[in-house]
Amino acid sequence: MLKNNKISLAIITVLLGSSLVGCGGGSTMDTTTTPLFTPPVSDEPTWTAGEFEPSDDLKNFCETPRTGNDPFNNNEPYPDQAGSALYEKLWLRSWSDETYLWYDEIADNDPEDFATVADYFAQLKTEQLTDSGAKKDNFHFSEPTEDYFQEAQSGVTSGYGINWAFIGDPADRVLRIAYLEDDSPASSIGFQRGDTVLSVDSISINTITETGIDTLNEGLFSPENGDSHTIAVRSNDGTEKTFNITAGNIEQTPVQNVKTITTENGSSVGYMQFNSHISIAQEGLINAVNKFKTDGIDELVIDFRYNGGGLLALSAQLAYMVAGNANVNNRFYYQTQQNDKQPVDSPFPFIDEEIDYSTFLSTGESLPDLNLSKVYVLSTSGTCSASEAFINGLKGIDAEVILIGDTTCGKPYGFTPTHNCATTYYTIQFSGVNSKGFGEYAAGFTPTPTPQFDADVQGCKIEDDFDHQLGDSNEAVLATALFHIENDSCPVRTAAAKAEPATFSSSRESLTPLNMPEQFTQRNMDLTWPTLSEER
Repeated sequence: MLKNNKISLAIITVLLGSSLVGCGGGSTMDTTTTPLFTPPVSDEPTWTAGEFEPSDDLKNFCETPRTGNDPFNNNEPYPDQAGSALYEKLWLRSWSDETYLWYDEIADNDPEDFATVADYFAQLKTEQLTDSGAKKDNFHFSEPTEDYFQEAQSGVTSGYGINWAFIGDPADRVLRIAYLEDDSPASSIGFQRGDTVLSVDSISINTITETGIDTLNEGLFSPENGDSHTIAVRSNDGTEKTFNITAGNIEQTPVQNVKTITTENGSSVGYMQFNSHISIAQEGLINAVNKFKTDGIDELVIDFRYNGGGLLALSAQLAYMVAGNANVNNRFYYQTQQNDKQPVDSPFPFIDEEIDYSTFLSTGESLPDLNLSKVYVLSTSGTCSASEAFINGLKGIDAEVILIGDTTCGKPYGFTPTHNCATTYYTIQFSGVNSKGFGEYAAGFTPTPTPQFDADVQGCKIEDDFDHQLGDSNEAVLATALFHIENDSCPVRTAAAKAEPATFSSSRESLTPLNMPEQFTQRNMDLTWPTLSEER
């Protein structure tokens, strides 16, 4: 049990600043023959290939130190001290050498050769490829610390409340709405799932000019609170509509469309759409599970299609609420595997109590559970990280997971977001395995009626259906799950039923043009899988 204790999770990080003694000095000189000269003392650290100062000795020395108090840390003074870009780069270098999972694959390049701290951080990772030719590390990024805390603690982001999906190749410019946040500017004025973008501020979605692409990027993916843009769309019924929309501070609704569906055969099926493992989701998940208990459901469908990850602890809570103590049977949820410079952590448990995410303390309140030995999971390539840990963790205790949809993103890795000088950094620091020791799903979990490989999951492969609303029993992915519940098999599909796969972008992400002006790209969005720590 976890009562009245700090929750001991996969990685405990204590982010402490420390004073750094100046490293300058002088040599002894014969003043009888040489004029007395004292070299200036330099406070700048230096780079020597292969030699690393402890990261704690370099932390919080900032090129532009913040002043005042930190509203996200009990209004304590910011820890920043006067430093330089070189300090920040060398802190990143030492921190990466200490914690990066593949630290011995990082090239030790001179930080002075990089114009910015961001440029230097971007290359502090492995450049090796997987057997398939893909990059080994696709999950390496940073963000402003203020943005991190705003979303992590309150679920608030700037935008319209629209979560987008590219259909087919992003270069084809078929951009549709995947889902909307509840009570957001977009949902309140009539945008709907499936709407296809035609133009932004009168600029066609198919523009090939650089200024046109800038307009699309600004209007679709990087609006700030108060910005207004005009977006024209074609709805599922063929109607073309034009909306003038103003961005706001959007409170995410990670748990949506909670309902109980009665099938034709009389089965009672709980369904919920779960979009993000952020702390504010805890209450919604508990409410959903309590509803399903009251309704006496026979089966459960969790829609993870757009869930890019988040708190591993919340994933462990949800897994417990699905399986219950009898199925968990004292087995662990997740075991981290770190580099050889880090200690071996205790296995990460299924969590059976509520968490006060502002203090990282257990409240002592027991979580409800459904005591199910089987769960249906709806997936896409945007199903990632903590969502995949949920699948793997339940498979590790022999709970039956039926996967309906597309192959998941493939991220058996995690990191503890680490803050320095107003920037929060994410670098891969561990992989994880379930109670059976399995964690090799870097190519994702694949739904198939006939599993052959360890990362195959019993289920049905089907593309996302943007022509129906989420939670609609006629929507193809949910309908496939309901068919499987009643028939214990996948429906036979015709060639005409095949749809184009989708790739997903958060409403707060910015797309940037590649060298070819007609193309878009995006940085991978599944980069928010923090473990809880005693201090952030």
